[in-house]
Amino acid sequence: MTSEFVLVIMFASLVGLLLTGVPLAFTLGSLALLFTVTLWGPAALAVTVLNLFDTMRSESLLAIPLYVMMASVLQRSGVIESLYRAMELWSRRLPGGLAVGTIAICTIIAAMTGIVGAAVAAMGMLALPSMLKRNYQPELAIGTICAGGTLGILIPPSVITIVYAVTAQASIGQMFIAGVVPGLLLASLYIGYIVLRAALNPSIAPRPADEGDITWAMRLSALKSLILPMLIIVGVLGTIYMGIATPTEAAAVGVALAFISALIEKRLGWELLRGVGTDVVKVTTMILWITIGARAFVAIFTGTGGADFLLGFIQDLEANRWVVLAVMLMILFFLGMFLDEIGIILLCVPVFLPVIDFLGFDRLWFGILFLVSAQMAYISPPFGYTLFYMKGVLPAGIGMGTVYRAIIPFMLLQALGILICALFPELVLWLPKSMIQ
Repeated sequence: MTSEFVLVIMFASLVGLLLTGVPLAFTLGSLALLFTVTLWGPAALAVTVLNLFDTMRSESLLAIPLYVMMASVLQRSGVIESLYRAMELWSRRLPGGLAVGTIAICTIIAAMTGIVGAAVAAMGMLALPSMLKRNYQPELAIGTICAGGTLGILIPPSVITIVYAVTAQASIGQMFIAGVVPGLLLASLYIGYIVLRAALNPSIAPRPADEGDITWAMRLSALKSLILPMLIIVGVLGTIYMGIATPTEAAAVGVALAFISALIEKRLGWELLRGVGTDVVKVTTMILWITIGARAFVAIFTGTGGADFLLGFIQDLEANRWVVLAVMLMILFFLGMFLDEIGIILLCVPVFLPVIDFLGFDRLWFGILFLVSAQMAYISPPFGYTLFYMKGVLPAGIGMGTVYRAIIPFMLLQALGILICALFPELVLWLPKSMIQ
């Protein structure tokens, strides 16, 4: 069989199994096992096992359970609830103030936890009822939470960024720092859109009637809730940026600060510890099983000449390199409608990076474009993961049709963010270039 025919069979089998609902990890692992034995015989499985063992020994992967633990502790300790109450007091005077405050809180949560589910679930339970109670348009409220929640993909410390960096063999620290400005750019685009819409049409985000009941003393007192989150952000990102700690060591610092926060909030107990342990085991196991399956599948793809075939195909094209880049990003967006972002990273990064090198683009810059595309895919219908996180906290009477309509303007804003980062690479690169190595 020719390598082209094998590749067609591989990806047709991949799509077919995914459409049947088989989990991605088992789809990738079973296909890798089947094609390895069929093409090279049972003895070749020894090489696969050695490759997987080498992957699982990566020290960088240790950061994943640590950041998941930090996110879980913060979600269960009451820190996020205190943050939201403070932001609610300070943002009330702005047009669309509660939605603006929700984006700000999602940005802070992203900088503390790096877990999308933590932000969406927390804001879905805290901010959504509050906005609906004040007669906010449901589409605006839901779209705000979905879009703000996905900032955890880009703003460090992001577990998705760690998976990308390990797969691309890139510096986790530089990837972390490179995501700061694009993440803040997207948050600013969301806030600008909310304020503009609310100013043009106040009925979609009415101002609270009890504004006079809020005193400056109450606002200043609420600022105390910002102290712990700021300490965690500085403890994690500051130590990485200053070169004091590796991302894995910074994750351990973040975990320690998260437990201190839980102790201060008087939430540290056996119930919290049991819940945190369950969260860490579930999320970490899911990520590592997908990693194992994807690494085995990509090894078959590379071994059958798939990477060489794709690179040769790109080289033979006479298209502008920016057109090729745009096509690659469109492929990522399309895959995001059906696969989770970790699966997309593990499948596409080993295939795309040789093409990026051939086209002469910066790998770090492309990595951020990749992550923004993954962030966009995370809220894309019909199967964007954030949409289903939101579905779990929707009140009665609001269906998925409302959720799909809600995210459309925010998807357009994310597309604008990708365009800005593509046209102005220094927005992505200047901060990591200034890092102390």
